[in-house]
Amino acid sequence: TSLVTSSVCSWIKWFTKLHGHDFLCRVPTEYIMDRFNLAGLEGSVPNFNLTLDIILDPEFTGEVWNKSVKTTEIEHLYGLIHARYILTSHGVEAMRKKYEKGEFGICPRFYCKGQHTLPVGLSDTWGYSNVKLYCPRCRDVFQPRSRCCLLDGAMFGTSFPHMFFMQLPELQPQPPEEKY
Repeated sequence: TSLVTSSVCSWIKWFTKLHGHDFLCRVPTEYIMDRFNLAGLEGSVPNFNLTLDIILDPEFTGEVWNKSVKTTEIEHLYGLIHARYILTSHGVEAMRKKYEKGEFGICPRFYCKGQHTLPVGLSDTWGYSNVKLYCPRCRDVFQPRSRCCLLDGAMFGTSFPHMFFMQLPELQPQPPEEKY
């Protein structure tokens, strides 16, 4: 994903503002700088430390300054960090705001009556499949109709919707009364 821009902002802000990245939330740099939160990710991408430096770059101009790091590797590492972050209380709160605004979309099923959906991965492994949408009313999984459908499902993980409703049970809707 490449976009050259003249304004300077953090890499995270730039990346989450890209067209098609609406499902993502900004992971705070404090979370990323805490090495405990990155445990086990060191082997997930080549040049881990350089890739991490780019993610944490506060003055990113839209161009990767170190050509030894591929943009796909940066996206991969940020995506795996994002999947962990959205399971924290702050991450769940950020995703709750998006969910309540309907930013992830609605269930296409008639009897779900416009139920808001949540992003979910079919695998926690990077590159397995793109993000899908989970409807908490009918408990089915759908292909997103938005431009976000190209995001990797591992950016959200397989357990995100379930953990979301475990932390926010008051948002869990009842199943539809009508049957298909």
